[in-house]
Amino acid sequence: MRLVVQRVTSGSVSWDEAGERQDATIARGLVLLVGAGPDDDEASIRRLADKVVDLRVFADEAGRMNLSLVDVRGSALIVSQFTLFADMSRGRRPSLLGAGDAKRAEELYLAFVQRFRDRGIDTRTGSFGAVMTVTIENDGPVTLVLSSDDWPTRV
Repeated sequence: MRLVVQRVTSGSVSWDEAGERQDATIARGLVLLVGAGPDDDEASIRRLADKVVDLRVFADEAGRMNLSLVDVRGSALIVSQFTLFADMSRGRRPSLLGAGDAKRAEELYLAFVQRFRDRGIDTRTGSFGAVMTVTIENDGPVTLVLSSDDWPTRV
């Protein structure tokens, strides 16, 4: 699983579903772009979800990043992002063959979202597989990249 995690003052995602506009919005918290790969399983999903929930990336009274999403009672906006598995090592067009099987990826994505909810985090999502517009008001800016596998970024 690959994640891009951004600390935000607000975030939103919108998409069309059956001709109607849908959206999800959070205030202070984290926006996560999440991609599941072919080697991911429930254990890696749980480990990464817990890691993110407990990341100390919010400022305490002294201004130091020392508080977690739980500590600040923040929200999470989790958006599926299969392009995190793009291979750009050859040519100019990203190869997306490294992404996980769509059905399995959706199951893992939903399990990841559920882990946040099980941990008591107010969690919103986009729509898996939909064309979405994501708005992120990055706070800091703080952006972290996490992966459960070796993530070759060579171009």
